[in-house]
Amino acid sequence: MSTILVTGGSGFVGSYVIPELIDGGHRVVALVRDDASGGRILRRLDAARRGAVELRRGDVTRPDTLPAALEGIDAIVHLVAIARDRNGGADLRSVNTEGTRNVVEAARTAGVRRLVHQGALGVRDDPSLQYASSKAKAEALVAVSGLDWTILKPSLMWGPRDGFFNIVADLVRVSPGVVPVPGDGNARFQPLAIADMARIVRATLERPETIGGRYELGGPRYWTYREITGEVLRGMGRRRAIVPMPLPIIRLIAAAAEAVRLPFPVATDQLRQLRLDNIGPLDGVERAFGFAPRPMEGQLGYLQRRTRDQDPPA
Repeated sequence: MSTILVTGGSGFVGSYVIPELIDGGHRVVALVRDDASGGRILRRLDAARRGAVELRRGDVTRPDTLPAALEGIDAIVHLVAIARDRNGGADLRSVNTEGTRNVVEAARTAGVRRLVHQGALGVRDDPSLQYASSKAKAEALVAVSGLDWTILKPSLMWGPRDGFFNIVADLVRVSPGVVPVPGDGNARFQPLAIADMARIVRATLERPETIGGRYELGGPRYWTYREITGEVLRGMGRRRAIVPMPLPIIRLIAAAAEAVRLPFPVATDQLRQLRLDNIGPLDGVERAFGFAPRPMEGQLGYLQRRTRDQDPPA
């Protein structure tokens, strides 16, 4: 049994990774910023699993809070990241890049050698792409850390309480018979089931041969943005016309949504990212981890309920 520190345990990915690690016989220490975050983690676990989780206070953007959290830790699963900000990219740099730097430095100081880092598929260090640049820089920091690292790079992830697919569903709920998609709707993604991602994290920790590896992770087929929107509609049991919208127009809508802090499927920064496909090898998961990822077709029925009403992981 290993003792594993999980950052971002109260988030979407963390809420699936923590029970998967517990079921694998590991002890989990969840890094939480406040009582509310810790409460979310514990509420999503049954009584038996709660006994295998310890909550420790800390914040990846505050390096002074990390040494105490790393006491007695064998490995770190670093999941903390944000996808967008309203501060010109400063928050993305603070959390995604500098937060990762702080975790790496704290691990080296504490003598914790094993680090599994969640990167992202299709990112590159391009100053015009704030999110992609912040994640690419974080991956580079991990790669030169001298630790026993593995970088996992998933595409969009789907499952109850996900981010992207639930935001599209919310847009469907308020749409007047049509759902816009950016540009021609042909940007490609490779959605991965969140349960498969959790399984991969556990396997990565348990297989030393993954040390030093970068793994591009996606589901068994490529989906265009337009096809994803159609699958969301099927999952919800709704009928809408899917209408391509010129990027300059949808960029204005996204910017207006950001200004008044309304959810929208893509941020202005992410619209720039759409010029890059978010895909990897179709056999990547099976080749690296020995199982075929589950298809997304017919599996989005949870979108019939709003995010707050979707079931926690079993």
